[in-house]
Amino acid sequence: MKIVSVVGARPQFVKLAPVASAAAEAGVEHVIVHTGQHYDPLLSDVFFEDLAIPQPTVHLGVGSGSHGVQTGAMLAAMDAVLDEHQPDWVIAYGDTNSTIAAALSAVKLHVPLAHLEAGLRSFNRRMPEEHNRVLTDHAADLCLAPTEVALRHLNAEGLGERSLVVGDVMTDVLFRVREANSAMPDDELLLGAPAGGYYLATIHRADNTDDPDRLATIVDSLAALDRPVIIVAHPRLVSRAAEFGIRLERGSLTPHSPLRYPQLVAAVQRSAGVVTDSGGLQKEAFLLRVPCTTVRTETEWVETVDLGWNLLATTAEEIAAAVSRPLPRPTDSAPYGDGRAAERVIAALANHRAA
Repeated sequence: MKIVSVVGARPQFVKLAPVASAAAEAGVEHVIVHTGQHYDPLLSDVFFEDLAIPQPTVHLGVGSGSHGVQTGAMLAAMDAVLDEHQPDWVIAYGDTNSTIAAALSAVKLHVPLAHLEAGLRSFNRRMPEEHNRVLTDHAADLCLAPTEVALRHLNAEGLGERSLVVGDVMTDVLFRVREANSAMPDDELLLGAPAGGYYLATIHRADNTDDPDRLATIVDSLAALDRPVIIVAHPRLVSRAAEFGIRLERGSLTPHSPLRYPQLVAAVQRSAGVVTDSGGLQKEAFLLRVPCTTVRTETEWVETVDLGWNLLATTAEEIAAAVSRPLPRPTDSAPYGDGRAAERVIAALANHRAA
């Protein structure tokens, strides 16, 4: 069996790591295509080193641009890639422009398409990610759902016959990195704050960064919190803050350059709480049993909210109240699987190919 994985953004590199490992263990030929959607080395190249992912077979190098420009550039390059490699499967990961480009390329060339992390829904049609994930699910020959909730969404949309739950591959990675991080000294993180003495924040989504008033409200809220706030400054945040004249270093708030994935996991583990609009970081905080405040009106990872480890907040008052809330009730619930999702992904591809 030969598969092509198409990735281009930080969360996709994390998801790729266990799939690449499982494919190698199963003797599956695996072609990795890096679209270049994230081109900052700290958001791209270091993940391959830190997570022991084989170097990409193909690098499209599309770089930055609007959604249409990025997606179009990927599509223009993907035909030749699929023609050359003739895979049995294309795997599209998550919900980015790289995801929808991979899906469209596979469909147009009649290559079987699997969507990893299928069935997630925010039900917010303002989000480009929502369109990407829904369209990819409906194009896919195989929808690989991370949770039972995701499978229910797929069933409701008439996709149940080609869907199954495999678990969440990011859980596979997190468990592995968590164990490796146990010996990491605090000073290796270079955060300038003691364990348990700071909040960790990330803000990057268009809804929160492209409106100057909205971004100012969020930054003001973080700067007013009762402990130091280390904000891992995504390039989009830095660019928009500079454009709007919003200072990121003030009050409780200190910006920090993007962290390598093991450092990010360690920073979450040792924080007093997480404030984010990232889908992946909400779930990582839950898996590490760190309280999370999500600066959005909805989340795809509803289990984190249902179990009390994640609160949604949009106003300054809501953010302050959510961050300072008492610790959630302990839970042994494991909605995101047992850390062996990638093995099930490879087995599902082999089984469906045989069928």
